[in-house]
Amino acid sequence: MNLLKQLINFYINSSIHVALSVVSLTGITMLEYTMSIDYSILMFVFFSSIIGYNFVKYYGLAKLHHRSLVNWLNSIRVVSVFSFILMCYYALQLDAKALSLIGVLALFTFLYATPFLPERFIYDNRQNLRSISGLKIYIIALVWTGVTVFLPLIVVNFDINLDVLITAFQRFLYVIVLMLPFEIRDLRFDNLKLSTVPQKIGIKQTKYVGSVLLGVFLFLEIVVKNEFIRNDLMPFLIITLSTWLFLIFAKIDQGKYYSAFWVEGLPIFWFAILLIIH
Repeated sequence: MNLLKQLINFYINSSIHVALSVVSLTGITMLEYTMSIDYSILMFVFFSSIIGYNFVKYYGLAKLHHRSLVNWLNSIRVVSVFSFILMCYYALQLDAKALSLIGVLALFTFLYATPFLPERFIYDNRQNLRSISGLKIYIIALVWTGVTVFLPLIVVNFDINLDVLITAFQRFLYVIVLMLPFEIRDLRFDNLKLSTVPQKIGIKQTKYVGSVLLGVFLFLEIVVKNEFIRNDLMPFLIITLSTWLFLIFAKIDQGKYYSAFWVEGLPIFWFAILLIIH
């Protein structure tokens, strides 16, 4: 049992789990727009997500040399090095347009963790985009939307029409809602000047706002989109309800794996359902 727990912790801490979530949302876009599953794109998304998240999470820790952190960080480094090599391999299979989009999103990720801002724009001495009050959740949602919606469609030269823009807006809203249980959990640790949604409006209002966003997410799918696929209605309803329930039951003193495993795994669950019915 202890070994299993260590494996799960490594699976989460090395960003493999979140990378699978990003891959799943990318695969969902492929299925929605009746593309064949392009495994090269999915592999690129997977390995680049590991690199991006490990860079953001461990950029500051990489300079620490405390003995208790050495083995743990070294394992993460090994995963990151292999992921970087494989990311580069799959990147070579993408065209210039896709690489241009990736470059922009990579720049956002880099600036999210790397100090570059003047002190007057930030709440602490980190001097990165993450330090700008209230901006964190929107940057993450924007990057996820670019990777999971626009990247797979640009690769196949799909026309970026109104339905695609609606899908992108839905994805942006959905990622924001996915992050709210994390922000509720982190209320004990986040600097007040970070101005997360729960810090600004409280837990109860955060759940209300998240519920409204999920309502808009569902409304756009059923009522507004021109290319709504009826066979996908049930999975869409299931994932909307599941996400809403996880949001409603989120609390500050939540279990260790509530957000980090279960909430983060919702896109994987969604993709699995769609794979079964397609």
